Amino acid sequence: MTASSQVFDYRSLFDLGGRTALVVGAGSGIGEAAAHALAAHGARVLCADVNTEAAQRVAQALGAPAEALTVDIRSAASIAQALSSAPPPDVLVCTPSINVRKPLLAISEEEFDRVVTLNLRGTFLLLRAVAPGMAERGRGSIIVFSSIRSEVVEPGQGVYAATKAGVRQLCRALAAELGPHGVRVNVIAPGIVETPLTAPIRAHPDWYRAYAEKTAFGRWAQPHEIAGAVVFLASDASSYVTGTVLYVDGGWMAQDGRFTPPL
Repeated sequence: MTASSQVFDYRSLFDLGGRTALVVGAGSGIGEAAAHALAAHGARVLCADVNTEAAQRVAQALGAPAEALTVDIRSAASIAQALSSAPPPDVLVCTPSINVRKPLLAISEEEFDRVVTLNLRGTFLLLRAVAPGMAERGRGSIIVFSSIRSEVVEPGQGVYAATKAGVRQLCRALAAELGPHGVRVNVIAPGIVETPLTAPIRAHPDWYRAYAEKTAFGRWAQPHEIAGAVVFLASDASSYVTGTVLYVDGGWMAQDGRFTPPL
C-alpha cells in the first residue's frame, strides 16, 4: 500500500453531502430513480420536470431539502426562469427524450422537429444555461442521457438515434472545452429500461421478449438499475472521468445476434 492510499478516505468517494444536484426529467422513469439515488447519497436534489405535479411528488418523497422546479428544456426562457430561483447546481442530470417510431421516409417535418427540438436542441439549451456557472466556480459534473441507439439502430429509430448520437458528440466536445475549468461532462447510454418512453414496446409481448433476449441477462432493466451510474458520475469516485460514454445495457452492445451456437 502506498503512502497516498493510506491517507485517502475511500469511504468518501460516493459521498454527495453538501452538493446540489439538478435532475431534469425527475418526474418519472430514470430521472426519478436518479433523484432518489442522489438524495440517498447526501445531495440536495432539485427535481425539475415539465410536469409540475410529478416534480412536486418526487420532491415530497425525497423530503427536505429537495425542491421541485418546473422546466421545459425546449424553451431557453423556461430554463432561465427555473434556474433563477434555484441554488447553483454542482451536478446536472439531463434525461428527457421523446421518440416517434416510424420509417425514416414516413417521418413528417413536424415529427422530425418535435424529436430534434426536445432531444438535441433542448439538451443544448440546458447545457448552455448551466455549464457556464460551473466553469466559473471551477467544479461540476454534467451527466446527459444518450442511448445504445447512438451506436446501433433498427427500423423506425432513425431520427431518435440521430439525436442520441448528436447528444453524445455535444457532450464530448463540451468535456474537452470545460476540462481546464474543472467541469466533467459524461454520457450514460442505457439499453432497454422499463419507463414511460418504452411503454409502447411493453404492450407488444413478442417485441418485449425479443428485446429482453438481446441482453446477456435476458431481461429489461428497471430505472433504479441505471441510478448507480448516475451516482458514480456525480461523485468523486469518477473524478478522473470525463468525455466518456458509460453503457448500462445489460450486455446488449457486447452480443452479436440472438443465436447461441453450439461450442
